Amino acid sequence: MPLLPRRFERLRSVLNQRMADLTVLVEHVEKPHNLSAILRSCDAVGVLEAHAVSFSGRPRTFNSTAQGSQRWVPLHDHADIGTAISHLKQRGFRLFGTNLSVDARDYRECDFTGPCAFVLGAEKWGLTEEATALMDQAVYIPMRGDGAVAERVRGHSHPAVRGAAATSGGRPGPAERGRHPRR
Repeated sequence: MPLLPRRFERLRSVLNQRMADLTVLVEHVEKPHNLSAILRSCDAVGVLEAHAVSFSGRPRTFNSTAQGSQRWVPLHDHADIGTAISHLKQRGFRLFGTNLSVDARDYRECDFTGPCAFVLGAEKWGLTEEATALMDQAVYIPMRGDGAVAERVRGHSHPAVRGAAATSGGRPGPAERGRHPRR
């Protein structure tokens, strides 16, 4: 079945808006709904491609949460975190890794100009020590509200929050500055 010109132009328009200088690397994210949500967030903010390091012998899977995003955001597999990070750094990416260490900076204080890779760790343990040591900057997203809920949301929502920050030049929006209207 041939591709209609209108559909072709729509696809070209969407793909031309993708950002080759923004990517996500996930390390040992196993749950299909989390991986799917991460890819959907990548698709929503215009990430061109994503990268993954999986546990040996465990294939990655997606569920309906991805809503087909895995077809539009290629997920490149890497054998280990060192190889993945080396690949991204050779391409000029600065790596921002999710971490709650004392050295971590609030993501709103970071400069996201230039090629950026956001690195997310496993659901339960976060980034490995090796990945943490290889980051250019450890970052965290301040959470408000019930800690249990905030911690559950943290993993798969990071790409959306950081992607929005990166696409807005790293400046927080009105809601993030505490200026949201009362209802």
